[in-house]
Amino acid sequence: MKNEVDVAIIGAGTAGLFALSQVRKLTKSYVLINGGELGTTCARVGCMPSKAAIQVAEDFQRRKLFERQGIDGADKLSMDIPAALEHVQDLRDVFVDKVLSSSTDEMGDELIAGYATFLEPNLVAVNGEEIRAKKIIIATGSRPYIPPAWQGFRDRIFTTDEIFEQENLPQSLAVIGLGVIGLEMGQALSRIGIKVTGIDKQNHIGGLQDPVANAQAVEIMRKEFPLWLGTEAVVEEHSGKFHVMCDDKAATVDRLFVSIGRVPNLERLGLEKLGIELDERGLPAFNPYTLQLGELPIFIAGDVTGHRPLLHEAAEEGRIAGFNAVQENPVEFRRRTPLTIVFSEPNIATVGTPWSELEQDAIAIGEVKIGMVGRALIMGKNRGILRLYANKSDGGILGATLVMPKGEHIAHLLAWAIEQRLTVWDLLKMPFYHPTIEEALQAALYDLTRKLEWSSREPVELRRLDS
Repeated sequence: MKNEVDVAIIGAGTAGLFALSQVRKLTKSYVLINGGELGTTCARVGCMPSKAAIQVAEDFQRRKLFERQGIDGADKLSMDIPAALEHVQDLRDVFVDKVLSSSTDEMGDELIAGYATFLEPNLVAVNGEEIRAKKIIIATGSRPYIPPAWQGFRDRIFTTDEIFEQENLPQSLAVIGLGVIGLEMGQALSRIGIKVTGIDKQNHIGGLQDPVANAQAVEIMRKEFPLWLGTEAVVEEHSGKFHVMCDDKAATVDRLFVSIGRVPNLERLGLEKLGIELDERGLPAFNPYTLQLGELPIFIAGDVTGHRPLLHEAAEEGRIAGFNAVQENPVEFRRRTPLTIVFSEPNIATVGTPWSELEQDAIAIGEVKIGMVGRALIMGKNRGILRLYANKSDGGILGATLVMPKGEHIAHLLAWAIEQRLTVWDLLKMPFYHPTIEEALQAALYDLTRKLEWSSREPVELRRLDS
């Protein structure tokens, strides 16, 4: 074990590994300390296995369109759930192995298995030994939250930590929490034949704030499985089953899938030794542009911050923390355009300035319903809505909310446009192929032109040679 280093990174998840990639460029004096399994949350229990399960469910769901397309035999198809789970696990293992082979497999003494605890701002203890570091990066990630009242039957609750380890699934589940993960997995589990009841104390799903888009999403999802919204779930265990109640609704299910948030992994760190104030979650204040904790030689990155618990954000925060940990003076970096995607069907995505932060009097909203978008109609996925927000005075694109097929791609295009500070007019001068889903974006842009404080006698789609 190295006892004195330039940089100590605590946590080998996405943020920790991206921090390591920056640290390695300027120093060979570092350690990566990790308690628990290697392989990142995304690869082991998050993004990747969930998308594998979603793909299986979507492929099986497709059979419901066969009859109208003239394809016979749909009623003879069945789902082998154990085989499907094995497929998901096989893919999960591929992704985990890829992470390990590209990051930690070749590390020697620089990789330390164990949990770090602060003794001083520059000093941590691991496995009974002390390591002094000029700079320290906290990248310990997060874990699913389970209410204290439910701890008595914790072993019969699924979270993302357990669901992808199962060899089979129960016949019925209550999915409690319909944010990103709950909605994705609730729909996927329902589509492969599990009787799912979805419950959330909020009236919105998938993290949606835009009320029009949320109403569309709720209407669509309710056609696939029951949604109980706007009320807390009361759970009682009886004879090996769970009785779940919400106001006047009740259901008896075999198991619970709980997705009501995550908590930062901080309890082993001993942050009280740092002499700084901690919030109600046990988190210290930090500069979001440098990720430094006050004036301390400590940086924090990734899901542990609770700021934007997404892989691409964790990667960026890891880069920022890693870069600043090997600088004499930390550098402030501009954060990228917010982008969140729910891989339900249809996709749900939010881009740019959140609905709650928009000045409603200063914006115009372009809207298109997906029902008659040609490409969506052909695919049998013509459900949803696209809502595009722009500055009313200059047409600058501010954000969007999408509930639509292939929305993951439109969301990226819009995030890139916002990042480049493009306007409605800039986008309408771009090529739009026919027939594509992108034509829905084109229609929303045209809708915006009728609502902006701007007019021209020239076609907005054309670009002069001298411009």
